[in-house]
Amino acid sequence: ASLTGHLVLSTLHTNDAPSSIIRLVDLGLEPFLLTATIEGVVAQRLVRRLDPAVKEAYTPSEEELMELAMRPEDVAGRQFYRPSRTDKVGGGYKGRLALYEIMEMDDDMRELVMKEASTAVLRDYARRRGMRSLRESGMLSIYDGLTTIDEVVRETLGEE
Repeated sequence: ASLTGHLVLSTLHTNDAPSSIIRLVDLGLEPFLLTATIEGVVAQRLVRRLDPAVKEAYTPSEEELMELAMRPEDVAGRQFYRPSRTDKVGGGYKGRLALYEIMEMDDDMRELVMKEASTAVLRDYARRRGMRSLRESGMLSIYDGLTTIDEVVRETLGEE
């Protein structure tokens, strides 16, 4: 349908946006068909949203920061939040928040797909072209006080 100009939206289970290309090839799609039809790929992860009524500010440990490949000096002046230890009802969370990774296809990316480049090569190219990783999206949500370090670490892969 997309070859005839129709917009096609579909879902696929992968760890991140670049992995979707390799998954589709593994499922039997020819790379030339992928390059002719895919305009972009969006990866999404849902994390629990902090309940603003019961969240509390705290200073993360060095171990917590290390899980994000950060050091205390990297986050100097940033405020971090966690669920209040006194909230027994909702566990300190209320609702969900989506983290996104958007990989756009351009001519150079299409060439990489045609050459059957690895996921790592596709990811590196997309990152150089401005793709924000799921982990980076999560970091922004942490900095905005919307979720926690634990949520982002659990739902995203570390940077490679």
